[in-house]
Amino acid sequence: MSGLLGNPKVLAILIITGIVFLTSLAGGALGNAFGFGFLSTPIASIQIPAEPFLPGELFPGFTLMNTMVTAWLSIIVLAVISYLATRNLSEVPRGMQNLLEVFIEFFLNLAESIAGKERARRFFPLVMTIFLYIMISNWMGILPGYGTIGWIEPAEEVIHHQEELAEDDGGHANLEEINLHVFEGDGGFVYLAPGSLDQQITAEQFEHDQGAGDGKTAGLLIPFLRSANTDVNTTLAIALVAMVMVHFWGFSTLGFLGHIGKFINFKEGPIGFFVGILEAISELARIISFTFRLFGNIFAGEVLLVAMAFLLPLIGIIPFLGLELFVGVIQAFIFAMLTLVFAVMATTSHGGEDHH
Repeated sequence: MSGLLGNPKVLAILIITGIVFLTSLAGGALGNAFGFGFLSTPIASIQIPAEPFLPGELFPGFTLMNTMVTAWLSIIVLAVISYLATRNLSEVPRGMQNLLEVFIEFFLNLAESIAGKERARRFFPLVMTIFLYIMISNWMGILPGYGTIGWIEPAEEVIHHQEELAEDDGGHANLEEINLHVFEGDGGFVYLAPGSLDQQITAEQFEHDQGAGDGKTAGLLIPFLRSANTDVNTTLAIALVAMVMVHFWGFSTLGFLGHIGKFINFKEGPIGFFVGILEAISELARIISFTFRLFGNIFAGEVLLVAMAFLLPLIGIIPFLGLELFVGVIQAFIFAMLTLVFAVMATTSHGGEDHH
């Protein structure tokens, strides 16, 4: 230990790490209790439904949601990567082309080991698309600006929504429990600035003082960007696409009667019929499992990052960013591989013989 501390480089790293840690501790919510908190920000509003990208409807009957925008951004990123990798194809791959070829070859070999060469090449485009889309969407969700930059939902609307929810439950909204952020200006474009933890008031204070003060706006920040997979509608859509294609492959490979016979079976008596019903229920369960496994993991990760950024800005969030990168890949891999396995099962008859 004394030898390590005697090394100037190691000592410098330890000193810098200690300074950053103490700065993070003093600048966060814990330091705010002692009069510091120069890096602390209010906890961003966390809710399960996606929020509108802009106030109001984009056109009658259509509201653009922030998760919809990030889903499109993920598609654009994948398209750009594909263009950069294929614009100058060569016999001897290099750069981006080489990286993608290694990546695709690895997954194709993996798919062939599970499904066989012929079926793997049939299923591979969808399986690979699902993997890349989910991975890119998950990784983009931890970029700076996600969840912290947006527009303000005015205090009057926040209070009105809370009162409606309370009335639906047969009670009344407690204005003392409704926290509002206070922003400078008219709130057209806002962000959670460092050191703004104390810039909050309750709805009761807002109504008592008849506003947040001159030149200030009270309300909740509605982010422009939010990870696409923290919206259950997105994960449900991917699950539905995967399972519809799985059954499409089943029908096209085994024929209508061959595939539907797995679920409606009168030939094997009451036991066979009961097993078929269980198979049908399991198909619905797969959609639910697909949807909520991905949604739950990514949404929980987003909440964790928000909490750590609140308690220990700078250094506290770093290990969890690495964890979220890892979880983003693992969840994409699980979703894609399960799709492949279900496709193999759907194209295999009850007798266990493969149909090509």
